[in-house]
Amino acid sequence: MPPDLSVGGCQSFQELLLANAKEASVGIDLFAVCDFCAQQDIDAVDLTGYFFARYPKVPEDAYIFRLKRHAQRLGLDISGTGVRNDFTTDNTSVRAEGVGCIMDWIEVAAKLGAPVIRAFADSQAPFKSWQEASGSASRETVEAWMAEALRECAEHGEKFGVIVAVQNHGDFIATGEQHLSLLKRVNHEWCAALVDTGKYLSADPYADIALMAPYAVNWQIKETMQSKLDSPRIDMEKLLALIRKSGYRGYLPIETLAMGRTDYDPFVEVTKLLAALRQAIKETA
Repeated sequence: MPPDLSVGGCQSFQELLLANAKEASVGIDLFAVCDFCAQQDIDAVDLTGYFFARYPKVPEDAYIFRLKRHAQRLGLDISGTGVRNDFTTDNTSVRAEGVGCIMDWIEVAAKLGAPVIRAFADSQAPFKSWQEASGSASRETVEAWMAEALRECAEHGEKFGVIVAVQNHGDFIATGEQHLSLLKRVNHEWCAALVDTGKYLSADPYADIALMAPYAVNWQIKETMQSKLDSPRIDMEKLLALIRKSGYRGYLPIETLAMGRTDYDPFVEVTKLLAALRQAIKETA
């Protein structure tokens, strides 16, 4: 029997959510995203950490539990959360800060009932590449830094029942082989992959997806293969066939992006991508 696949999502509203996190009178908040997901009969929502007003500080328990109860009333599971971190930098203090942030939000994830926390495997602003962030250190050296930090996070995740899911983002991790190499170096049961379908930058991203699908505990399914308007649109049926073949049975969060579109409307684009994913689930059942 093929697996039953469900749908989740939140990242598509990032501009509105980040605006609201800074000023409550603009944009939308996470409660409104939950409302939209319920209206669309979506099964789960990713409550990403940096959409909370206090980020990187953790929210008060009262807020966490109020948001959790709101999702419960709507029949929504909470599929995960995530933070910003940079383990490619040669600055040990920044790496340590990232470990601390992930650990703090692992505990938030546990309170929310989220089984997964997303961690980045690539450089963050102000750096434009992992080579710049690392001070031109070797790939072997940088991978060792990252593995040490992620292993420490995974050990904390194990204590709270939260998996650290490492996301490819087209920089240090631009191929499936690079993604898998890092996971093998971490070598911890509570560290796995979050597969971002729009951030493998090889000649055949479907091959990368096929390689990493067996290691996935969460996903970000994008509209295009390289998160750019001029890159090929995703072939949903091809993707779903690969996912089903891997045996993955969890949520499939979707993410739409502005990608330079001045008329970008996340409510419209999420609805369209959701319909395409649901059709592919049906066609590949």
